[in-house]
Formats: sequence, C-alpha cells, structure tokens
Amino acid sequence: MSTINVINVSGGKDSTAMLLLAIERDTPNIQAVFADTGHEHPATLEYIDYLQQATGVPIRTVKASFKAQIAKKRETVAVKWAQDGVPQERIDRALEMLVPTGNPFLDMVLWKGLFPSVKARFCTEELKHLPVMRQVLMPLAKTSDVLTWHGVRRDESKARLNLTEYEKGEVPNVTIYRPILDLTAADCFEMHKRHSIKWNPLYEEGMGRVGCMPCIMARQSEIAEIAKRFPEEIGRVAKWERLASEASKRGTTTLFDASPFIPEDEKDITAEKYGINRMVSHVTKGHGTDDLFPETATMCASLYGLCE
Repeated sequence: MSTINVINVSGGKDSTAMLLLAIERDTPNIQAVFADTGHEHPATLEYIDYLQQATGVPIRTVKASFKAQIAKKRETVAVKWAQDGVPQERIDRALEMLVPTGNPFLDMVLWKGLFPSVKARFCTEELKHLPVMRQVLMPLAKTSDVLTWHGVRRDESKARLNLTEYEKGEVPNVTIYRPILDLTAADCFEMHKRHSIKWNPLYEEGMGRVGCMPCIMARQSEIAEIAKRFPEEIGRVAKWERLASEASKRGTTTLFDASPFIPEDEKDITAEKYGINRMVSHVTKGHGTDDLFPETATMCASLYGLCE
C-alpha cells in the first residue's frame, strides 16, 4: 500500500514549520488537515487560508460535532435532574440552552456542563484528536498506510521530553510521526524565514499560543494582552460562560478556575461575577490595561523576539 502523509496544521509556529519541512523534503502524498475548534481568533483562520495559498498545499478543515451527545444530555436533564431534586425552573432553562450551536467548542461545553481545565484538558481530545481520527485517518487507513505528522517539541514540557519520533497509532495502518521533536521555537521561526512564509501575526501581539483564544493554559500576561487588543474575544467567552452556566447542573461554569477569587462565605457564585471578566480584572489589577501597554495596542509585543 502507498503511504499517505497527513500533516496536522494548527496555524501555529510548530505545525507550520512541520508543513514546511514536509515540503522541503519533497514528501509525497501530503494531505494537510486543520481541526477548527470554534475557539480560534479570526486571524488564525485567515492564516490557514494564507498558508494554503503561499505553500500551494490544500488544507482540509474538519470540525467536531456534538449533536448526539447534546441530545443524550437533554434526556438526562429532563429525567435525572428532577430525581436529584433540581428545581424545575432550572431544568427548563437548561433544556432551553441545550441546543447545538454548530460551534464545536461551545457545543462541547454545553454537553459536558463545564469548560476544560488544566486538570481536565479534554478539549484537545474532543476537538482535535477525535475529529481528525474519525474523519481523516480512519477512512484513509482502510486502503493505505498513513503517517500522521504531529508538530510537538521536547522543550515544550516535561511530558514531551521522552516522546519518540515514531509511535504506533491507535488505528490500524496508522503511525504517529514527530519530525520536529528536537527543534526549538527559534528553529521553527527560522524555517518560516527560509521558505519566505509569514508566521501567524498573533505572535507579534503578545500571544505565546495561537490556537484557542484564550487557551486554558494562557499566561496571565497573554490574558492581559487579549483584553487590551481583542476585547471582543473576552466578550465572546463571557457570553459562553453565561450560556454554559445555565446548561450546567452546578449552575456556574467558567473558562478559568474561579476558586482563588471566591470567599468562603460567598453564596452568589455566578459566571458574571467570577468568570473571565474577573480574571481580566485580576491580571490587570493595580495598573489597568492601559498602563500595561503605554504605547498603543498595535505595537509589536512578541514573546519570541520577532519585533526586531
């Protein structure tokens, strides 16, 4: 069987460098794929379009769907919640909210009843891994050997230090390939320069990550930059927190862990009070967002030294 090379592209520096490496090697049978989580900044979606045009490699977009899970959740809410003593008014409101929106991230949160967290990072599995596996890898593996390229690097985290270059995939005829394990972030940006490919512009606007905005792993400095530069993204998440809270059995769920801000005797725990706006207030407390960026929000603020 011929081997098909599936390149997982996210719009970030690492996966772009990996795609360029595949092109540099004249890799045959390339199929690039982008998993749209529904939580990306528009600039990243535009960058994916740019990459297709600049490299000549078509990039297929896949999305997760949670229609079946939400339908099953509705059954649970209608029957089990009442048995557990949840007020009917809360049940009716949850059922009103539990309707698929078509946005993968939001629908996942409505189904789960909570946002992913540092301790429960189910977002990558549900929004990226499974849709790519089900929609791309499994169909291809029926007739071909598949090498799925993953753009991870050892120096990103301790968990990745001992990863191997090749690993057997969970789908028959699929092998995981990690070709940039030993590259640094600087190496990845250098790959962009070598091929005259622009990097995602968000890297020059204070972002360390350019996938979900904001990512649950975002630094406080990144959250502050987002609040300053992209307040509409903060507003979107605040709206999602309100919707998801009404569909949650607990009555409140927020993108970031609110527990450090909640007094022991607090009884009015709501997404409006302890959601993303509270986090923004925390990361800018004492100096305000304007003081964080004394020039303008359009000035370059790269964490990777890209502004020279």
